[in-house]
Amino acid sequence: MSIDVKVPTLGESVTEATVATWFKQPGDDVATDEMLCELETDKVTVEVPSPATGTLAEIVANEGDTVGVDALLATIQEGAGADAGYAAAPSAVAAPGSKEGTATEAGGGGGTDADDAADAGGGNDAAAASDGDGDGKTIDVSVPTLGESVTEATVATWFKQPGDAVEADEMLCELETDKVSVEVPAPAAGTLSEILVDEGGTVQAGGVLAKMTTGAGASVKPPEADNPKPNPDAGKAEVEEAKSNVAAAGGRTDVENAPSANKIMAEKGLDPSQVQGTGRDGRIMKADAQRASVPAEEPGSRPASAPVQASDADREERVKMTRLRQTIARRLKDAQNTAAMLTTYNEVDMSAVMDLRSEYKDLFLKKHGVKLGFMSFFTKACCHALQEVPEVNAEIDGTDIVYKHYVNMGIAAGTPTGLVVPVIPGADTLSFAAIEKAIAEKGAKARDGKLSMAEMQGGTFTISNGGVYGSLMSSPILNPPQSGILGMHKIQDRPVVVGGEIVVRPMMYLALSYDHRIVDGKGAVTFLVRVKEALEDPRRLLMDL
Repeated sequence: MSIDVKVPTLGESVTEATVATWFKQPGDDVATDEMLCELETDKVTVEVPSPATGTLAEIVANEGDTVGVDALLATIQEGAGADAGYAAAPSAVAAPGSKEGTATEAGGGGGTDADDAADAGGGNDAAAASDGDGDGKTIDVSVPTLGESVTEATVATWFKQPGDAVEADEMLCELETDKVSVEVPAPAAGTLSEILVDEGGTVQAGGVLAKMTTGAGASVKPPEADNPKPNPDAGKAEVEEAKSNVAAAGGRTDVENAPSANKIMAEKGLDPSQVQGTGRDGRIMKADAQRASVPAEEPGSRPASAPVQASDADREERVKMTRLRQTIARRLKDAQNTAAMLTTYNEVDMSAVMDLRSEYKDLFLKKHGVKLGFMSFFTKACCHALQEVPEVNAEIDGTDIVYKHYVNMGIAAGTPTGLVVPVIPGADTLSFAAIEKAIAEKGAKARDGKLSMAEMQGGTFTISNGGVYGSLMSSPILNPPQSGILGMHKIQDRPVVVGGEIVVRPMMYLALSYDHRIVDGKGAVTFLVRVKEALEDPRRLLMDL
């Protein structure tokens, strides 16, 4: 039975798209909901999943073609005869020794790979191909869906090596995209037989990372195979020694550190329990072990003799930018090149907020289970000001201005790998406690690298707090396509004139950067004044003044 693969609904006002990438080719087995191709519109990237399990029979729209909504992209041959039906077509005759020929031979005279997968229990094993002896099956470890508009990733760390036994859903490796880190679990229990993409390699969404052998015939890929990999036993003694050191020191042994880090720690005689891990769940990464292996100088110590002067080149280090850092750099430069960005400043007396916080922080913590910080006051004050100056909460779309009658507040957060902006949806409808809980939750996820793509999308306005690093004054850069960002800074005691007298007050400089294409100077100044008024007299927030 032949099933059509058609262009899905592309979104409001979007009528056509371009075929960007095909992840499957005619003759490939596909499982239901497995990604077939990716379409690009003028606004978003759309993934097209398979509507059924079977064989991709024909691609109608090739890469680069423009297609309309509901247009035919491809056809799928469904059912038990999918492989046989495709193999019968003249165009599907495989060359001797080709991948297609091998798969057909392994099918056992008409049986399909999908049938073999069904015998093994389904799931990701739908792509499994029999290894020919009936004892085990070879399955692909594929790149998972990376998120909207993300098409490729870099392999950051392999936590398993060829020959290692793995359990279903055990983490095999970690991928790094330009926005988040993605963990890749084992699709089934078995043996990791081959790694196809080494650490540092780039992979496309839907690509194959490794091969696994499942079932009774699970075995290690021999070293003399076509693509030999490093001996998985090399350095195992050192790794085991490093793990035993952790256990002896009372550290965690349930977290799998990077193999390269274990090797360095074993070679340098480092105690893993004393090494600060920056990876997921506190995993020790290669860079962590390298940093810990550099001996610290004794305070006040002097060298016995003058050191040999090294050349400038010897004292330089060249490190490839992470995808996250590349994206940050590109987006910030795009913001400068696109928006007519301007910054206006003001200062706020933080006495009232600090007094209120001091008075109620204990009761707040007891009732809500979260600390009362400054960010909830600033979030509330900004939401209040955005009601009066809605253009600061708007964005430009072509020749239109899109006004947002809601506030999805972005809270910029610094992480070991760079700046990210998790979003608190509907911040204008939340209580102080709900805002503080959301900020704490998103902040923890940001530091652990566990933010999802969805949690960083849809922001309408952003707050950036440089004061936590000691910044007294700065001009924040817009977070496109938003038209406004508020910069908070360090609270510092300064002399000010109050009622004709000079007094010392805790003061903070505020900075609003805005897109002058849609926000006039009057609107920007008005916004900042309203924020100042709400913070200097928080009762205004309760009275909606």
